[in-house]
Amino acid sequence: MKTLKNMEAIFTVAVAIACGASYASFKQPQAAHAAAAQANAIPVVVVSAKRLTEQEKKISLIEERQALLGNTTASAL
Repeated sequence: MKTLKNMEAIFTVAVAIACGASYASFKQPQAAHAAAAQANAIPVVVVSAKRLTEQEKKISLIEERQALLGNTTASAL
């Protein structure tokens, strides 16, 4: 019987702690929630540059391949 009373007391204390924690979490300022939401936001990258022409793209790809292969010869285009 004594064990049953102890379990009842433990349950009551656990519920009181849970209710207190829930109440405290609702009392937090909205700025904390906004900062947490902003930290999880997806970063956006804006690139403002002119587009390459078809010829410039080809030259750029050739130079990139040469750099990857370690070839130091200039492109013949």
